Amino acid sequence: MHRFSGAVLLCLLSAAGLAADDGPYFRLFLKDGSSLVSFGEMARVDDRVVFSMPTSVATSNPDLHLVTIPADRVDWEKTTGYAESARASRYLSTRAESDYALLTGAIAQAVNDVALTSDVAERLAIVQKARKVLAEWPSTHFGFKQDEIYQMLGTLDEAIAELRAATGAQQFDLALVAATPAPPEREPLMPAPTLRESIEQTLVAARLTPSPEERTSLLTVAVATLDREAASLPPAWVASTRRTANTEIARERRLDRAYQALSDRFTSLAARRARDANVRGVERLLARVDAQDAVLGRARPDALKSLLTSIEQQLDAARRLRLERDRWAMRLPELRRYRVAIRSAIARLAALKPSLEDIKALAGSSHGTLEELENAARQVMRSLSIIPAPDEYRDAHALLASAAQLASTAAGIRREAVLASNMARAWDASSAAAGAIMLTARAQAEIQGRLRPPQLPR
Repeated sequence: MHRFSGAVLLCLLSAAGLAADDGPYFRLFLKDGSSLVSFGEMARVDDRVVFSMPTSVATSNPDLHLVTIPADRVDWEKTTGYAESARASRYLSTRAESDYALLTGAIAQAVNDVALTSDVAERLAIVQKARKVLAEWPSTHFGFKQDEIYQMLGTLDEAIAELRAATGAQQFDLALVAATPAPPEREPLMPAPTLRESIEQTLVAARLTPSPEERTSLLTVAVATLDREAASLPPAWVASTRRTANTEIARERRLDRAYQALSDRFTSLAARRARDANVRGVERLLARVDAQDAVLGRARPDALKSLLTSIEQQLDAARRLRLERDRWAMRLPELRRYRVAIRSAIARLAALKPSLEDIKALAGSSHGTLEELENAARQVMRSLSIIPAPDEYRDAHALLASAAQLASTAAGIRREAVLASNMARAWDASSAAAGAIMLTARAQAEIQGRLRPPQLPR
């Protein structure tokens, strides 16, 4: 390695760099042979491609519009090749020189380390590491300075051979560079679109996008550009293109109104029929919606999907309500028998309300009234204890029992309050009386409600 010339390597590293150019836009090539410009790289999401399309010809800060098109309309082989060319062009015009400078600096440092190292094996390790870095560099940097890199590799291979010989190695397994591979062929880059091409591409994107909102927005942008730049474009082409775009905008808006009306009408119908538990009626709406969609050209798949989902939800609600009503109809005789059985108990509790209101208001209650109240409440509790409550009325039955218990408690506490002249206990009695009145009313409402057919919540 003492004969290895660092000056030769440093001379190789001083080759001139490439001139920088502005990086190109990306392009999506369509299967029909046309293309769309993308400002920056596009993103493929499931079956869609999303990208930012310039809608103006400004070289700096162009107007951009987010565009979504079906992925199956794209020629992916050509688009991918062009993207690689665009990346290479951008890299070569921006970072290539600085990255190459970092590489040459690292190699120069390796040369310096070799010169300062006396151990032959350590020198060999340094040179081999430098060679590995050089060998991998072109493939990860778009082939920049590839010829110079391979010249340096040849020099390093000679140095490695000398160092191996110096270590006494008998076999050299050299990776000599015999020839420089040809740089990869890339798709030729296309110039930025002209104003007319930009407008035409906006219209093409409008026809391709599956989103009605995006379509109308792109058409509106195209018309605005035509109006703004009419003086610099062929008058006949401007008139024809504007007329076509405005016709398409009007059509999109008519379709928007038609599908909104369709959605409003059938959503309302489905909800009404679901409230009636009309399962067959809701089912028929699905077929009618499909027929109406066909008449409109199936132009709004997303809107239709949302409408169908809403109707399906109402269909599910109708089926559930139908099941509940069928069960209610089967159980109605038993529910009516229970109501007859507890009619006397409810009437007794209702009759206690005036006395309970007096206790609640601290308006005064005679000894006889309180005794009658307690006795009546106990009778209600006894009768409720022997009446079996259907599952539907179990909660209401418990409310009635609690109401009777509170009524008895209110009478007892009121008596204590009077005998002790204790205002605090009088208020306790008032609270118990209020609870008895409230629970009686709730139980009556629940019992009455169970006798009506089940309804959908509003």
